[in-house]
Amino acid sequence: MDNNDRSQIWDRLPPIPDDKPVLIAGPTASGKSALALQIAETFGGVIVNADASQVYDCWRVISARPSIEEEARAPHLLYGHIAYDQEYSTGHWLREVTPLLTGGQRPIIVGGTGLYFSALTEGMADIPATPLEIRAEADQLDLTALIAGVDTRTQERIDTQNRARVQRAWEVQRATGRSLSDWQTETPPPVLNLTDTVPIVFDVDKQWLLDRITRRFDLMLDSGALQEVEAMRDLYDPTLPAFKAIGVPELLAYLDGHLTLDAAKERATIATRRFAKRQRTWFRARMKNWNQIDFSKRYKP
Repeated sequence: MDNNDRSQIWDRLPPIPDDKPVLIAGPTASGKSALALQIAETFGGVIVNADASQVYDCWRVISARPSIEEEARAPHLLYGHIAYDQEYSTGHWLREVTPLLTGGQRPIIVGGTGLYFSALTEGMADIPATPLEIRAEADQLDLTALIAGVDTRTQERIDTQNRARVQRAWEVQRATGRSLSDWQTETPPPVLNLTDTVPIVFDVDKQWLLDRITRRFDLMLDSGALQEVEAMRDLYDPTLPAFKAIGVPELLAYLDGHLTLDAAKERATIATRRFAKRQRTWFRARMKNWNQIDFSKRYKP
């Protein structure tokens, strides 16, 4: 990257004081990790993962985790530290990230999981753990049935096309007898106030992003995504969140002979585009007070 490129980056960013954590949110494939690395190398700090798929130790390529070479350029935390069958939730992440806020190095928290950021800067309700038998019951229901078991007020607050979010709301209501929205009204103060951070959210051109998504899955295949999924094939459990990462079900279907590789790639790309659309909608609705950054006019897809 030449000096002109660097100048174009810094000209579009808000000031980054030494004493403030940096938050970087945005849709998949928008370039968040690259910006986090540039900030860490220029201003100093430790890069902290805020992406639910990138916590699993089995998915480096398929989840687009930073490469080994990128991790060597700056400290990275909360990446690839959870086993595929280990329970991990927004609450787990919040408990892990909280001590990092005062750990001596400025945290640069980057990812596409909006709930992580909202828990961090808006607070998180202290909801009891879901009993295993209720989770097993929820796993057997389709999305329509789950939605029917969630109150209207909660439905208005969550992405009802995201099965994980709907199932969580269903489980809370079934296990506690209270809706998720009721629990959320008792949310304690956040561990980090947004005004004490440098909050950045990517709001990029739609077609630019779609082109990058298409290119990225090809690059994943070239980098070993298929071999990564094949290594986990015998452990596959469709109820585990780790195996719901985009690209995993599609490549498993190819390995099992149910899809051609081209069809698997097309399905994964479509799923990623839909996911990015939901992310963009969520960020625009929930992060209106963040610094909106658009690098799509700077880079070619």
